[in-house]
Amino acid sequence: MMHYKNILKFFFVIAIALTNSFQTQGQSVSSDADFKVKGFHLDLRIQVMTPQALKELADELSGMGINTLIMEWEGTYPYQKHAVISNEYSYTREEVKDFVAYCDNLGIKVVPLQQSLGHVEYILRNPRYSNLKEDKKDISQLCPMEALESKTLFKDLFTDLVATHNSDYIHIGGDETYLLGHCEKCQLKVKQEGKSKLFVDYMKMITEIVIELGKKPVMWADIILKYPEAAAELPKETIFIDWNYGWKINHFGDIPKLQEMGFTFWGAPAIRCHPDNWFVTDWTTHFKNQQEFIPYAREAGYEGMVLTSWSTTGVYGFTWDVGYDVIDMVQIRNTYPLSGFRVLMASYAKAISSKEPIQPKEFVIDYAQSRFGLSSNEGLKLWDFLSADPELISNGKPAKSESVAAIKEKYNAVRTGLFDLNTKQHKAELDQFKLMADLRIHYLDFKEVESKYNSTSFTSSQAPQLMKELEVVLSDAKKLDKRFIKLNKGFLYDSELKEQNELRVQAVHVLHDRLSKLK
Repeated sequence: MMHYKNILKFFFVIAIALTNSFQTQGQSVSSDADFKVKGFHLDLRIQVMTPQALKELADELSGMGINTLIMEWEGTYPYQKHAVISNEYSYTREEVKDFVAYCDNLGIKVVPLQQSLGHVEYILRNPRYSNLKEDKKDISQLCPMEALESKTLFKDLFTDLVATHNSDYIHIGGDETYLLGHCEKCQLKVKQEGKSKLFVDYMKMITEIVIELGKKPVMWADIILKYPEAAAELPKETIFIDWNYGWKINHFGDIPKLQEMGFTFWGAPAIRCHPDNWFVTDWTTHFKNQQEFIPYAREAGYEGMVLTSWSTTGVYGFTWDVGYDVIDMVQIRNTYPLSGFRVLMASYAKAISSKEPIQPKEFVIDYAQSRFGLSSNEGLKLWDFLSADPELISNGKPAKSESVAAIKEKYNAVRTGLFDLNTKQHKAELDQFKLMADLRIHYLDFKEVESKYNSTSFTSSQAPQLMKELEVVLSDAKKLDKRFIKLNKGFLYDSELKEQNELRVQAVHVLHDRLSKLK
């Protein structure tokens, strides 16, 4: 007979084993993962979440085994010395500190992301920083030859972030610096020493600020992989993130070569990225991205994985004043809010904690059963929705189908199957999918009218009929707006919900106004 102490020891071991695993809606996932960093990247450039929504997201991520949250605060951070950078949706310092402490209690470290070369429109839109522009008409990038002034700026910004964050890391951005070598000063440097040296000299200065503050710099890997010649001059503390959203391995350059130099790599798949927008999400590409890239990253010795979720591409349109001062700027592309993407977050959690690649179709069917209480056949209908062809319409023409009407006919069958699904478990999440489906149909209805307007046979006599068709689209839009607000109230700020609805239907109003002139 087993001694009572051994019995207690036995149950203690069982308890520890249970503690070291977590449940992701029916998927038993071991927490004994290969990745040291199991991260999620939150993009707050637009679609700014309320403080309560941030905490609820952190709860979800913690339950999925996530231990790192990279916050791209951008203009939502409450800067002190550079308060002009903060926008109308900026959090208070108390809200930031409270959120970081909340995440700490969940076992999640919050890493601030501060762009320091490209994607800095939110800084350069302010005349205070005009002298740092690489180009007066394109304010996406700082001039790397203005390093002394930039050093003062970023020392202030990083010092501010360190005061509110306790992570070992600071993410310094560094991606998509498309203007590298653009201005006269930079052209001369490139001619003399090359683009890699131009990039590395500047980013080395940025990394040294971070290291002096006792932190490790994290950087997107695309530019150093494209121009690797001077990479060895960067501090070995620098960690590179290879963002791969479904393309071939080593898409940007030779990663093993930088690993041989002693640099650490993390990987980054995506659940929202180009060409996703309000009306279409390429779900199958995102599932496949997790299925293929995460196992590769594990085998390649990546020490971390960070799931990105882009609310926009970070490309903006501007209203300019004399001298190219920015009056206002608006994002070019929007995606559906993060509130609709939990299924991809759950599949990511399984993928980073399992030695076997996820099987998307099987995962979705299991998810439908455990999350919504649906049958296997009903789970197939959810998969049909998620795997529907995300066909784009460009220049008024479908990418593959004969017509917009043909796309709509195919998609309506998928939509009907989705609307057959009903649940009392997590109903709001299923309703997000249904709203996405209806937004897609709404978009196709509009595109069908737009294609008639742009056809070679269009004459002004047809304007009244097309206006009637558009008025039906606008009437449907009002109903969709109400559903969007109801489902996302408290997730985004009320003013943002209103703005998102207005932007989403803007093209319909523009065409309606143009047609009204032809009556």
